[in-house]
Amino acid sequence: MRGTRVAAVIIAGAGLAMSSTAAAQSSPPGFMEEFQGQFGASAQKLVALARAMPASTYDWSPGDEVAGVARVYMHIARYNYMYPHENMGRESPVPPAEYARWEDEVTDKDEVVEILEASMEYVRGVAESMSSDDIDEATMLYGRSVGEWAVLLQLVTHMNEHLGQSIAYARMNGVVPPWSR
Repeated sequence: MRGTRVAAVIIAGAGLAMSSTAAAQSSPPGFMEEFQGQFGASAQKLVALARAMPASTYDWSPGDEVAGVARVYMHIARYNYMYPHENMGRESPVPPAEYARWEDEVTDKDEVVEILEASMEYVRGVAESMSSDDIDEATMLYGRSVGEWAVLLQLVTHMNEHLGQSIAYARMNGVVPPWSR
């Protein structure tokens, strides 16, 4: 009997701990500092790589139906505006219709670099303006209810995916990433 009561208390306690953890969806401790460091490092690399690529490579693609150099950078910039605006309700300084067209229309190196840099500054501003309560605020991301911190995590993950792609594009065009020299 005593063993049954102890087991029931343990099971009930474990259930309470699991339900409160699942319901909270709180950000990991130190998330914003970590995000800002990771985002800053990746943003710096992407912009440096975009500057290092010759203008003549901005229309280069590794194959038919594959995004080229300029399109990849514009895709990153688009999502840098889109995630905070659409998934976090933040005001975007760029209308969605404008950033939606970038991937298909913007190919000039100077314009690409300018837009990419501005998108990075926008994300930095959004992150810097967020309180610890904001980052735990519930929102939707790809059909799931998550804290806003998860949107920021998705943003940096997305950016890093395309940073890797951009490094491969650079090397295929004989460009050594500036931080690797």
